[in-house]
Amino acid sequence: MKVAIVHDWLVTYAGAERVLEQILSLYPTADLYSTVCFLNERDRQFIQDKKVHTTFIQKMPFAKKKYRNYLPLMPLAIEQLDLSGYDLIISSSYAVAKGVITGPDQIHISYVHSPIRYAWDLQHQYLKESNLDKGFKGFLVKWMLKNIRDWDYRTANSVDHLIANSQFIAKRIWKVYRRESEVIYPPVDVDAFELCELKEDFYITASRLVPYKRVDIIVEAFAHMPDKKLIVIGEGPEFRKIRAKAQGNVTLMGYQSFEVLKKYMQQAKAFIFAAKEDFGILPVEAQACGTPVIAYGKGGSLETVSADLNNNPTGMFFYEQSPQAIVDAINEFESNYQLFSPMNCKLRAEKFSTERFKKEFSDSVEKALSKRKVFPSVV
Repeated sequence: MKVAIVHDWLVTYAGAERVLEQILSLYPTADLYSTVCFLNERDRQFIQDKKVHTTFIQKMPFAKKKYRNYLPLMPLAIEQLDLSGYDLIISSSYAVAKGVITGPDQIHISYVHSPIRYAWDLQHQYLKESNLDKGFKGFLVKWMLKNIRDWDYRTANSVDHLIANSQFIAKRIWKVYRRESEVIYPPVDVDAFELCELKEDFYITASRLVPYKRVDIIVEAFAHMPDKKLIVIGEGPEFRKIRAKAQGNVTLMGYQSFEVLKKYMQQAKAFIFAAKEDFGILPVEAQACGTPVIAYGKGGSLETVSADLNNNPTGMFFYEQSPQAIVDAINEFESNYQLFSPMNCKLRAEKFSTERFKKEFSDSVEKALSKRKVFPSVV
């Protein structure tokens, strides 16, 4: 069986690429396709140094840094990939990868990290953050996104089997495509995080410092709790804004190595997470360290964190993205601190292991192949 694997774009090693890495490990002889590939030598290791078949966008001016600016051309680009010689096509898609053209004798399985966020329910947030919510330029962008929505909806019908990375994304898939999907949670390398039962008196948050991560409201919350300490790890365009809000009890460490991040996550009293994520790997990694999570109670966190105080809790939720909601959640967490066992956190994290993902994904592919529809010949 000839297998092709299609990914949106290859420019870094992040959450979606961790999924791709494990899919490649299951199908090591598969050919790899992407709209562009600008991985550095270090990051190429996760694709097993495979040759990447790219689209015409690879050679467009300034594509290495401005590849996202070519989003209006990406539907056309992905449709130019000739996959007619393959039996099985697996797409890893959060933008356009699922739109590849396949034939009736081919099986196309798409692992959907999300329907295109900035074209569907996050469109208004994206436009405001980019200052494109008004004016002639904004009108052009809105028109472009409308065309992408039409294309995205149409191409969902040519996928044989949809896999969502969480129940939250399965709901989004149903909302925009009206298609059922199977849920297989992304792989988390929980074995890389050792359990630590001895906690110190500080809290931690870590992420890329971009607006939707809402690290700003976490820092503001600690301005109201001068007796509590917060460590912030990560860098990004919001760094200066967040630093301006930080009081003396908040330490911004910027980018740190994996070992430093792991050390602080192991020792922290709790990990604080204020984003509405599709899945969210960091809260799972924190639990793998034995560290409870205080998270915004929407999106993937509802599936990765157990907040039932009567049944081995591994964290708590707050239901409003505001500093006061975080303050209230931390106070409630401290009032019930004795209920949170590091071992229970570790056991919760193990439900999202890499080995679990590989088994569930390979089983899903085999099941989809066994159900291949055979249509009667027309005389």
